[in-house]
Amino acid sequence: MVSPNAGSKVSIQSYKHNGQLHRTWENSVILKGTESVVIGANDRTKVVESDGRSWITREPAICYFHSKYWFNIIGMLRNDGIYYYCNISSPFVYDGEALKYIDYDLDVKVFPDMTFQLLDEDEYEEHRNLMNYPQVIDRILHQQLEILIRWIRQGKGPFSPDFVDNWYEMYLTYH
Repeated sequence: MVSPNAGSKVSIQSYKHNGQLHRTWENSVILKGTESVVIGANDRTKVVESDGRSWITREPAICYFHSKYWFNIIGMLRNDGIYYYCNISSPFVYDGEALKYIDYDLDVKVFPDMTFQLLDEDEYEEHRNLMNYPQVIDRILHQQLEILIRWIRQGKGPFSPDFVDNWYEMYLTYH
């Protein structure tokens, strides 16, 4: 598999299970790119929704993608601490054009004190029925959600105390 080079700028594209483009983030800076892990960063980045509406992110963010896990993690640096937004999703692929994944609706919001909240369970159920998620996908997604929650509780990976700050420092050297 091709991997993006550190220092390059890539688009991040989120799709739905039915293949429809869901959301695109423009110009994320790659801080680390291997076949298994991609760490990117962006700040005040344009995001385009599937209906054509767009908006600009409000704060710097460090994005973590893994080819083995069915989730991605965004650490957002705010004045009162680091907030995380975690998407239950397919593992990423990078095709030389963009970093791509399928968004499976379930999200976990993590607060600076590491408490968390599961979001969009109703949206997941609606899309699971509408797009006929196979039972094996449903099982994988719920297993991966358990792994993600374990990472949060253990302070593992992007949830470790200095992860976001250290990668943000690296981002500042490119920016």
